[in-house]
Amino acid sequence: GEGILLLQPGKHEFPFSFQLPSEPLVTSFTGKYGSIQYCVRAVLERPKVPDQSVKRELQVVSHIDVNAPALLTPVLKTQEKMVGCWFFTSGPVSLSAKIERKGYCNGEAIPIYAEIENCSSRLIVPKAAIFQTQTYLASGRTKTVRHMVANVRGNHIASGGTDTWNGKTLKIPPVTPSILDCCIIRVDYSLAVYIHIPGAKKLMLELPLVIGTIPYHGFGSRNSSIASQFSVDMSWLTLTLPEQPEAPPNYADVVSEEEFSRHVPPYPQPPNCEGEACCPMFACIQEFQFQPPPLYSEVDPHPPDVEETQPVSFIL
Repeated sequence: GEGILLLQPGKHEFPFSFQLPSEPLVTSFTGKYGSIQYCVRAVLERPKVPDQSVKRELQVVSHIDVNAPALLTPVLKTQEKMVGCWFFTSGPVSLSAKIERKGYCNGEAIPIYAEIENCSSRLIVPKAAIFQTQTYLASGRTKTVRHMVANVRGNHIASGGTDTWNGKTLKIPPVTPSILDCCIIRVDYSLAVYIHIPGAKKLMLELPLVIGTIPYHGFGSRNSSIASQFSVDMSWLTLTLPEQPEAPPNYADVVSEEEFSRHVPPYPQPPNCEGEACCPMFACIQEFQFQPPPLYSEVDPHPPDVEETQPVSFIL
C-alpha cells in the first residue's frame, strides 16, 4: 500500500539531505570532561526483526569573524613587581605588553610589543605563551582545564638592563576556535607575557585572545593607504619638472663679447647685379661661421689671472 516500499534482494542506495537549524550552532569540541558532538542517525525498520541503525558524526563550525570592531581594538597592559620581601628588596621589575588586535585565526603569527626593565639584582628571562582554558558547567559544578598551546622565549636581561620586543612573533597552532556562547562548555584563549624571576613569583600579564574562523582582511585597506601616502610624498616631483623642455641658450649668451666679435663676420656688401643674375643677399653667407659652444670638459682658453674656487652644491 501507500508508504510501503518493497525492495528486491540486492544493494539499494537512497540519497538524503538535512537542513541545519537557522540559529547559531556551537562548534564541535571534545575535551577532558565533556564534548559537543553532532551526528546523523539512520534507522532501518523491518517487520518481525529488530531495527537496525547506524550513526555518523558531523563536524560543525560556528564562524567567528575577527574583522568585527570589538576584535580589532588593541590590547595593552602594564604591571610592576618588587623583587624580594620585607627589608631585603632588590628593586622592581616592570613589564608593558601590547598586541595590535584581539582576534586572530589559526596559522597567524601574533606580533608582540613589550618593554621590560630590570631594576632588581637578579637575572630575569621574558617569555610569552598562548593558553587555552576549558570551562565545564554542569549540575551547578564547574571544572576548569588550562594548558599551554604555544610559547616563545626572549633573551636574558641582567640587573639594570632593559629589553624591547618590536613585534616578536608567536604563531598560533591548529586549535579549536573560541567557544563563547555555550551554556555548558566554554573555550577561551589568552596571550600571557611573563617574566621568570629566580627565587620569586613570576610577573605575568594576560591579554585576552579570540581565535576566529574568518581571517583578517585589512591588508587591502592598509596597502591603499600606503599607496596614497606614497603619492603624496612624491608630489614634489611634479612641481620641479617643467611641463615642456626649455630651448637651448643663444651662442652670444654663453661666450664673451671678444670671442663673439672674432667669429661674427662683417655684413656682406650688396652684390652688383649689373651684367649677372642677382641672387639673394643671404645666399652668400658661408655656413658654419660660428663655432659650437665649448664642451663642459674643455679647458677655459682664457683663464682668469687668479683662479677662484667656488663651492658647488647639488640638490637631489
